[in-house]
Amino acid sequence: MKKVIFVASSGGHLSEILKLKKLFSEYDYLLVTEKTQVTENLNKGYNIEYLKYGPNKNKIKYLGCAIFNIFKTIKILIKFKPKTIVSTGAQVGGIMCFFAKLLGKKVIYIESLAKVKSLSTTGKLVYLFANKFYVQWKGLEEKYKKAEYIGRLM
Repeated sequence: MKKVIFVASSGGHLSEILKLKKLFSEYDYLLVTEKTQVTENLNKGYNIEYLKYGPNKNKIKYLGCAIFNIFKTIKILIKFKPKTIVSTGAQVGGIMCFFAKLLGKKVIYIESLAKVKSLSTTGKLVYLFANKFYVQWKGLEEKYKKAEYIGRLM
């Protein structure tokens, strides 16, 4: 069975990736997100790995979490050996997509529903190397050559 990692930051990005949960049964999947009070119980229903949540307001703590997440991301990729990464962003999704691409994995990125007129910061970066780049608003498909409109996940 094909191995796929579904990755998203906690919050709205995770809500969007969980809209794809019907696909989980079609693959040997791993869900990767940040560990927060909201996500800590997801291990009861999903095959999951947690990364550290790094609050943007505290730059030093954020940098420390980002460094930790880079090393843990590489460890997850080497151990799980996925063929494909599917992400809805943000930070942890971008980190996973970048290192997955470096390791020769297929990267599928779905831009957030909240991004109506332009791409998110993570979206702009992943757009440069994603194998497939999907948007949830028709206007974004027209602005970005590589983008494909898929409609709304939510």
